[in-house]
Order: sequence, then structure tokens, then C-alpha cells
Amino acid sequence: MIHDLPNTTVSRIAKALVSMREEGGAVALGRVLTLVIASPGEYHEAAIDAANAASAEHPMRVIVIRTEPDAPTHLDAQIRVGGDAGASEVIVLDASGETAVNKESLVTGLLLPDAPVIVWWPDQPPENPAESDLGRIAQRRITDTSTAPSDRQRLNRLIEAYTPGDTDIAWTRLTRWREQLASVLDQPPYEEITAVDVRGAAESPSTALLAGWLGMALDIPVTWRVESPEVWDHGIHSVRLTRASGDVLLERRDQTVAVLTQPGQPSHELHLPRRTLRECLAEELRRLDPDLLYGRVLTEGWAKLPKPERD
Repeated sequence: MIHDLPNTTVSRIAKALVSMREEGGAVALGRVLTLVIASPGEYHEAAIDAANAASAEHPMRVIVIRTEPDAPTHLDAQIRVGGDAGASEVIVLDASGETAVNKESLVTGLLLPDAPVIVWWPDQPPENPAESDLGRIAQRRITDTSTAPSDRQRLNRLIEAYTPGDTDIAWTRLTRWREQLASVLDQPPYEEITAVDVRGAAESPSTALLAGWLGMALDIPVTWRVESPEVWDHGIHSVRLTRASGDVLLERRDQTVAVLTQPGQPSHELHLPRRTLRECLAEELRRLDPDLLYGRVLTEGWAKLPKPERD
């Protein structure tokens, strides 16, 4: 069910939401959090789809804000419930002019009472997410540096502004890679890793984050190489761990399959597809505490990385 509210107010939106719930028989019981999506427009439908899918695991209220500060002042809204919102209630706000200046005032009257607030910027996050108008009301703040080509300055800005509670989808995409590599290191032979080589797409910030994590976790210098789109179009390509008995190589051969090669053992094919936005968002919504490991990778691991080599 979709209900459009042109030229409206936050008060009218709240009343319409209650009315739709009563008329349609939908209930808000069981909603566990409010997810605020601050989108410039290009990514907002993909973000809503991801939130709707994640709502099967995390029933929530989703508030989407699109702003145009330079346009005439107005506020339009759309409410989606039932089949158009998964297990969520979705409120899409289109604000412009003076209405768009303070996003916090727009969402305050629509937040679920006594429920955590998570803010997600699918693209173009503020310079300092924690100090932004929306970031100040949130327990967790999610950005996504993977929506633009990897830029050392873009990651540097995240590091400079990092506050516990910040995280990034480019980091979340690495969960399976980190799990596989940790599993290898937990098995014999328990030899010291003497060198690490990480390869990935030149446009992927995940390549830098994985290299930073390995360098920090193993306390050794890491070589990381970026490859042109003609060689590899996105994400991580391979990780090579060097130790006395031989190299361990985890290499993605195509978009879904990786091969693990270890000395004295047969090669193993592993299902290692690129994680979807829905998977990453659902993982981030499982925790409300700060991701301290991500913070350490930004503030400690990234600082130790040399400039990437280019193939």
C-alpha cells in the first residue's frame, strides 16, 4: 500500500501513518529500530530495496530523506506499508528550501519511540558523519565508499572524522574474505607469516581495507597491488600469505568462485561471491555497538600501508 502526501508536514505524516495502520490492519509491534536513509536521489530506490529485504530479519521503520536546499520550500512525502515495504514501514521525504536545512527536525517526530536509530548514507556522506545533523541522533552511522572509485583522500576523510559507531559498507563486504583467511591461519602448520600480497580492483576501497586489516593483525608490512578494470572489474582478486613451508593463495577466479591453494594439500573451490547490498546492510543492522575493529583498521592499519603498486 502506497499513500502520497504532497505539500505536507511532519505532523500530517505521523497521523497518516497511524490511519493507514488502522485501516489496513498493519501493526507496528515488533519494530526494533529506525533506519534513516539520507540519499541524494540516485541510490534511494536500491537502498529502500535493501532495507525492505533486511527487514525480514530486522523489522523496522525506514525514513528516506532526499533534499534540495536550493529549490522552493516544500515537503512531499510517501508512505509505503504492507507488500510495498517488506516487514518495514517506509516513509519517503522529499524536502527542499528551508525545509531541507535541518534534517534532524524532519525525522525527530517520525522516529520509533525508545528504539535505536541507525543512519545510512548510500552515497555522498557528510565530512563528519558523527557531527552531522542526522549523525548526532544515531547509535550507528553507515557510509559506503564503494559507490565511487577508490580515492585515498576519501578514506583519509573517514579516518580524520572517525567516531566509534561509524562503519562502511566497503568494510562489510570483506567479512567472508576475513573469515576464510582467519580459518586458514587457525589450521596447522602454525608458521609465521613473513609476507602478504593483496590484489584487487583499482577502484575498490575494500582492497585497501583488507590490506590494512592484514597488516595490523599480522604486524608485518603488506604489499597491495591494484589492477586496471581490463584485468579485474571490482573487489578483491587475491590474497597471498607467505610462510616457510610455502605460499597460501586465496584467489577469486570469477564473480562467485575462489580457489584456496596450500602447500601439500589439494586445491579447494570456495563459494565467495561479491556480497550484495542487502547482505551487507542486514549484517550491519545486527549490531548496535561500535565496530571497534573497523575503527582500528582505519586509524592503525591504514596508516601503515604504503602506496599501492599498479599492475
